[in-house]
Amino acid sequence: MSGRILVISGAGVAVVAAIGLLVLVVGRTAPPEPVADAPAATATPPAGAEPVPEPEPAAPRRPAAAPGEPAPPVPVAPTTGTLRIVSDVPDTSVFIDRRFLGAAPVMAADLAPGTYTLLLSATGYEAISETVEVAPGEREISVSFREIRLEASVVVVHKHRLGSCRGTLSATPKGLVYTTDTRDHAFSVSLTGVETFEVDYLQNNLRVKIRGGQTFNFEDPDADRDRLFVFHRDVDKARQRLMAGGR
Repeated sequence: MSGRILVISGAGVAVVAAIGLLVLVVGRTAPPEPVADAPAATATPPAGAEPVPEPEPAAPRRPAAAPGEPAPPVPVAPTTGTLRIVSDVPDTSVFIDRRFLGAAPVMAADLAPGTYTLLLSATGYEAISETVEVAPGEREISVSFREIRLEASVVVVHKHRLGSCRGTLSATPKGLVYTTDTRDHAFSVSLTGVETFEVDYLQNNLRVKIRGGQTFNFEDPDADRDRLFVFHRDVDKARQRLMAGGR
């Protein structure tokens, strides 16, 4: 009986030992805890090597038109030029290559690239003539006039076929005016509207012919030829400047 008890006790000890050994083995072979991913290694270029440029980003594409809608228009560069002409004097007449455009400010559109002659005129001012280069696109030309100063007058006698009349001949940038009590012989005309304007010093005579109109012969009532000469000189200088475009 005692022998059986000893055998059973020994078997129990063996079973306990086996269980302990199994627990120890299982603990050692447990899977390791997960480790965070390490950053990917980057290749380091060798010393002295040129760095490889990064690729440029692709250009944005033009959005395609929706089905049924027209494609967006493609911008086209201008092939003709446009001039916008402005002036510091109201009612300035503008010509380009002798073609009248109108009063400034005015636009000259659809001009082929090249050289053009621009002429501007205003009453009481020197005309302006200049050469301009026209390129594709729009350009503004601003013009400033130089005023003609003229304030002259002289007492004269107008000789006509039957008798004569006395009056005053005066001139300003706006024109030549003859005032007299004989209304049929009075006149007013622009300086550029005078076709002939000449003085004969020895004959004490100033001859004025209106373009498309009458001819007048004036003399100084006191035979002072110098007064006629000075009047003619000052007026004709302004007249020539107006007619020659300020040159």
